[in-house]
Amino acid sequence: MEPKRKVEVLPYSSTWLPAFQKEADTLRNIFGSELLEVHHIGSTAVVGLSAKPVIDLLLVVRSISRVDEWNEAMRGIGYEAKGENGIAGRRYFQKGGNARSHHVHVFEEGSPAIVRHLVFRDFLRVHPARALEYGELKTRLAEQYPYDIEKYIEGKSELIRRIECDALQWSRKC
Repeated sequence: MEPKRKVEVLPYSSTWLPAFQKEADTLRNIFGSELLEVHHIGSTAVVGLSAKPVIDLLLVVRSISRVDEWNEAMRGIGYEAKGENGIAGRRYFQKGGNARSHHVHVFEEGSPAIVRHLVFRDFLRVHPARALEYGELKTRLAEQYPYDIEKYIEGKSELIRRIECDALQWSRKC
């Protein structure tokens, strides 16, 4: 049996942006003209924010129904294809097993999930106090539940909902 994955939240690292850029280039080569945009999302995309050291990439593609055609190529660079993985209209890939290094979230152009992810990230980038609040909560939860990812996720869900709501209101004012 594989050991449980440890929930680890680290202070922001300047290595996260170059790691995103390198992986984005690799994914552009794999998906070619099907790929329209690649975004760095999640906590590693917010300078100064503590995060699990996993690079989240959001890919915008022309057609979500074609993404499974690249599952073998993704396996070839270390990803496990997880299908929708609980979110309709998404394709999800993870790299690194229990020592995760990257998550890839793929959505079709026009999906409302794209805006939701980007607005959340952008809001935290321009509201450092909210980013700090989020980072401190994640650090506490990781210490409290070091081997229980479900409790960690559950513990931050209410704050995420509040930040998401504030971020969507903020984006309409921008």
